[in-house]
Order: sequence, then C-alpha cells, then structure tokens
Amino acid sequence: MSAPTITAGAEPMTHRRTLEALSGLLLVLFVAMLSSTVVSTALPKIIGSLNGSQTQYTWVVTATLLTATATTPIWGKLADLFNKKALIQIAIVVFLLGSVVAGFSQSAGQLIAARAFQGIGVGGLQALVQVAIAAMIPPRERGRYNGYLGGVMAVATVGGPLLGGLIVDTSWLGWRWCFFVGVPVAAVALLLLQATLHLPTVRRENVKIDYLGAGLIAAGVSLLLIWISFVDSSFGWVSWQTAAMVGGTLVLLALAVWVESRAAEPVVPLGIVRQHTTALAILGSLAVGMAMFGGAVFLGQYFQIGRGYSPTEAGLLTIPMMAGVLGSSIVAGRLITKSGKIKPYIVVGSILLVAGFALLGTIDHQTSLVLVGAAMFTVGVGVGMTMQNLVLAVQNTVSLKDIGAASSSVAFFRSLGGTIGVSVLGAVLARRVSDQITHDLAAAGIPTSGSSQGSSNLNITALPGPIQEIVRAAYGDATGHIFLISAAIGVVGVIAALLLRPITLRTSLDLPDAATSAAVGADAIDGAPAFDQVRADSTPDGTPRR
Repeated sequence: MSAPTITAGAEPMTHRRTLEALSGLLLVLFVAMLSSTVVSTALPKIIGSLNGSQTQYTWVVTATLLTATATTPIWGKLADLFNKKALIQIAIVVFLLGSVVAGFSQSAGQLIAARAFQGIGVGGLQALVQVAIAAMIPPRERGRYNGYLGGVMAVATVGGPLLGGLIVDTSWLGWRWCFFVGVPVAAVALLLLQATLHLPTVRRENVKIDYLGAGLIAAGVSLLLIWISFVDSSFGWVSWQTAAMVGGTLVLLALAVWVESRAAEPVVPLGIVRQHTTALAILGSLAVGMAMFGGAVFLGQYFQIGRGYSPTEAGLLTIPMMAGVLGSSIVAGRLITKSGKIKPYIVVGSILLVAGFALLGTIDHQTSLVLVGAAMFTVGVGVGMTMQNLVLAVQNTVSLKDIGAASSSVAFFRSLGGTIGVSVLGAVLARRVSDQITHDLAAAGIPTSGSSQGSSNLNITALPGPIQEIVRAAYGDATGHIFLISAAIGVVGVIAALLLRPITLRTSLDLPDAATSAAVGADAIDGAPAFDQVRADSTPDGTPRR
C-alpha cells in the first residue's frame, strides 16, 4: 500500500478509510447506473404497453441524458463551492422522486417527463461521485480505485438488464417495478454516505452561479435535439423549420460561449477547457459518449424486436459487453497505478471501441450470436479502458479547487455526446425501419395503412404473424447500420487519444504549485506551518472542527 499523501488542506487517508468512504459512493453510482440499465431490456415492452412510437422510445432515453447533460456542469460548480456530501444526497433525493413518478406514468409522454426530472439527479450523481473521489485520492492511486468503479459499473450493467427482464417477464410485478426497484437501494446509499463520507467544506464569499450560461447551453442543446428528432420526418432538411432550429441553436450556443467567457463563476470554465489535455479528453469523451450511448442503447431493442428474444434473454445476451467493461477497467486501472502512464491505455481502448462497433455494423436479424457476442465484448473492453481514464487524465492537470468544474466538464461533454448520439442514431433507425417496413409490406401485398403504420411499431405482439416477421427483420437489419455510424464517430476518439501528451500521474491530491501556494498563504496569515494548521483545525477524519 502506498504511503498516505500529505497535502495542504487535507488529512492523509488510509486505505481502509478510503474504502469505507468509497462504499457509499459506489452504491450511489450503482443506483444511478441501475436506473438506466434496468430499463434497457424492458423498454420495448414499456413503450409497447404505453402504445408509444420509435421516436418516443428514443426520447425516453434522450430526456434523461438531456437534463443530466444540462445540469452536470452546475452540479460540478456547486461542488467547488459547497459541501460535496450534502450535494450528493440532494441529487439522490431528486433521482428518487423522478423514479417514483416514472413508475406511476400512464402514457409515454408522462414517462418522458418523469425521466427528464430523474436526469437532473443523474447529472448530479455522475459529476459528484467523480468529484468526491478526486478530493480523497491522488491521481496515481486513483487508477487502482477505478477498478472498483469498473466493477460496480459492470455489476450494474450486467445485473440491470437481467433484473429488468425478470421484472417485466414476471406477471405479478410488471414494468413499473423497473423504476421502483432502485428506491430501497438509494435509501441505503443515503444512510451509508452519512456514516462514511467525510469531506471538508470549502466556503467562499460572494459566490455566483452562472445560471444564464447554463440555461443558454441547455436551450441550445435541447433545440438541436428536437431538430434531430423530427427532421426528414415531420419537415425537410431544407425548410424554414430547419433554418429556424439550426440557426437558433448556433445563436444560443454562441451566446453561451460569450456569457461563459465573462462570467465570474462560469459553469464550463473556458480556461480549463482550452488546456491541451482537457480539450482532447473532452473531444475523446464526446466521441466515446456518442458511440457508446448511441449504439448500446439499441442493443436491447435489437435482441427483442429484431431477434425475438424475451427481455430476460436479452439481458443475458448483453453479458459479453459487460464482462469486457469489468475486466478491462480493473486490469487497466491497476496497470495505470503501477506505471503512472495513462495514454497507452486510452489509445488502445479507443481503437478497440471502433473495432467492436465496426464488427457490430455487420450484423442483421440472422447473424450468429457468437459473432455478436465477440463484437460486444470488444466494445466493452474499449469502454472500460477509455471512459474513466479520460476523466482521470483531466483531473491530473488541474488543481484541487477546480476539480469539480474540470470533472463535470468532461462528464458534460460525454453526456452531450451520448444525448446527440442517441437522438441521431434513433432518428436514423426510425427512418430506415419505416422505409424497409413500407417496402417489404408492399412487396408482400399487404396494405401499408395497417397496424404497422399506426401509432406504434413497437407493440409487436399486437400485429399479425406475417407483419411481425417483416417488422422484426426491419429492426434487425437496420440496427447494424447505426453501429457503423457509431464506429465512424469513434474514429474521432482515436485521433484525440493519439494527440494526448504522454504524462505521468501525480502522487499528490493537489498540484505541487497549488499546494505550495496554499502552504505559503497559511504561513503568512497564521504564522504556523500549513500542515500543522490543518491538523489543528481538522478532526482525524478530515472534517473541520467546530
């Protein structure tokens, strides 16, 4: 075990205390991930029972990603200003309320709205867990603990689809329990955090949160996603609607950049974003998010609608991807801690991600499950080696006081990439499925005004046998096409990874210059060594004395 690192403003933490504090954080991460994965295999049945459409299917996922994206930088900025544990607990409560409302939804529209509210809490959790971990563990040691993160991600991602499949396949439970099941787990996480997580609160005077900048970013992204969802179906690529939405998006985002450049406390600090490592990590995260979220979210739909498997079977069939995430995140994390080098693992991971999606791009509704499993495993290995390590690369370059803003910036752009990816690929999938169904129905001599062109193509069981086969084939064949798009997007991540500078992760919580400055400041003000002052003002667990 490495010796505890002493930094100005922080007490050293033993491995045991670190694991105790991590227990609550990992459970929080598990709850947040479970909310998405438990729905993944159940969503075709959920939307089918609510008589929803392919567009609504996409928006159930997009709504959560959108609000999570919009609020992530705000949560990250708040973490630099207020108590991190209290913020995590608030995010859990918001997430819980959204889950309960989603469980009681009576229509696809209500479900989308509830998932959007739930996303506010998800945005907080995905940013704040990383921030809290960064405040406890130096970057060099963090590689080892990233293995625990990878393990939790793998368990949630493997167990979630299986649990969701079992819930919807169990008649006396029903799909609503996909949203209720996380409530007791989150309640336990709240209690565990209260008992184990102790982080010092840094209070600053004249705090200002850039709500205008956050609002402009959210409005610009929302308008872009609405345009993506409806272009080429409700209106043309060349139309006044397209001009208004695309033009409005550019104006809103340009105003956001202008506001952020002048804000006293910007939610996305442009100074940090412009740094070489941060900029490339953000570009890589954007590509990884688009490829990973945009592609993986449709795997459950492929297995159930395209191949005819039950939700439980669809969950079992996604295990190769999760095994890849688990194995690669643990192995890569330990190797990074041992060597201090991070770039080689990000480069290899991004290449494997592209290769895996390229293999998935060859599938149709009759492809061997062995080939599909091998491709998913490759994608999982790529995700495990890149996603958390891109955040770690950025955290290594900034001082402790900026860790929240830096971490949330990467999470923001990864979530933004995922949101755009799900919307774009969902729109492409819906268009190709609709065209192929229309073509195949006409070829079979079946009128296209029938049930397959009604309000829902996803309620497969309500369709006659011949039409069911046509719809299944259409979904199975069209899914491979969107995975090819994911592979093309992933190439951008490979380029960004290759351009990263080779770095050695630091072994201190804070940057050496920042720690020295803090120590000098403490000496000048108090006339005592900085570390002695920390010991005098803090309890053994690092919390300020009253």
